Amino acid sequence: MLDHILALTIKEFLVLFKDKRSRMVVIIPPLIQLLVFGYAASFDLNAVPYAVYDRDQGYAARDLLARFAGSPTFELAGHIGRQGEIAGLIDARQVMLVVQLGPRFTADLASGRTAPVQVLIDGRNSNSAQVALNDVSQIVNQFNQDWMAAHGRAGPPVRLVPRAWYNPNLESRWFFVSGLVGLLTLVVTMMVTALSVAREREQGTFDQLLVTPLRPLEILIGKAMPGFVIGVFEASLVVVLAVHWFGVPLQGELWVLYLGIGLFVLAAVGVGLAISSLALTLQQALLGAFLFMVPAVVLSGFATPIANMTPTVQALTLVDPLRYYLVILRGVFLEGAGFDLLWGQMWPLALIALATLGAAGWLFRHRMG
Repeated sequence: MLDHILALTIKEFLVLFKDKRSRMVVIIPPLIQLLVFGYAASFDLNAVPYAVYDRDQGYAARDLLARFAGSPTFELAGHIGRQGEIAGLIDARQVMLVVQLGPRFTADLASGRTAPVQVLIDGRNSNSAQVALNDVSQIVNQFNQDWMAAHGRAGPPVRLVPRAWYNPNLESRWFFVSGLVGLLTLVVTMMVTALSVAREREQGTFDQLLVTPLRPLEILIGKAMPGFVIGVFEASLVVVLAVHWFGVPLQGELWVLYLGIGLFVLAAVGVGLAISSLALTLQQALLGAFLFMVPAVVLSGFATPIANMTPTVQALTLVDPLRYYLVILRGVFLEGAGFDLLWGQMWPLALIALATLGAAGWLFRHRMG
């Protein structure tokens, strides 16, 4: 019996590695995903952009701010001259946090009083905000220890006052659940569309479809519509659950949200149909969908910030539709952002949708021929 099992095992290995597609399946996808995860997935924060609003300009303020400037974690993006500049910098993601020192910071420390340091931080990515606040706390604690040793004080001279915008309690659920709207929409839409043409080929009904009066464009649209409708329905379902079950606030307007949903679902449908047009079997279609979805999720900023990735990987994220969709979702959910603020995410998503649908149409006609 062992001889039979060994012979069958050898035969399966020979069949597996004799076929070019099978060899690629075994080697290429794991390598691609290893590279993507290795370079893109990082929870470390490097070069966190921050701005300074120093209304004191005293020697103690300069000492504290020099510690931020000398830290490898933080990167100074600029100085602020008035309170009204803070919102624009954080809204546009030009800085993650703003360090604000009051006009009596040095005077309070010199007279033995506790001086507050306010840190305004972007709370949209709660995980990154928590990590950044921990680094800020370490800098302030070290400043306190040095000041107490130099001036003989018993209590901490500086009190950190953090304020998180868009997510006051830094609840990770708000960040991840709003992102899950994008992730689940992608999975469902891709599965529905990626299997459509491949299923027809595997079942032998694709040739029957070709002899009907339907033109190729009509067949393509007919194949795309179920994926589009199901994708929008799935997104709507997850939005309702996010708001009414998990308590995630929906601050923005629904029409802006659904414009983003529609553009993203069109892009996902285009990718799914392109994969389905190339695949000969359901197994190949599933593998193709999986090969696209895993890097798309990692590169989207769903869990780890895009700013942490290497410049080459950051460039790759520009063709990932999920990247723009997540910004739209979190902008509408947590910020209440309108179309004017999200236009910079809408138009690249529209271009990707046009490109993927165009590629799917070309592949569909080519494979029919």
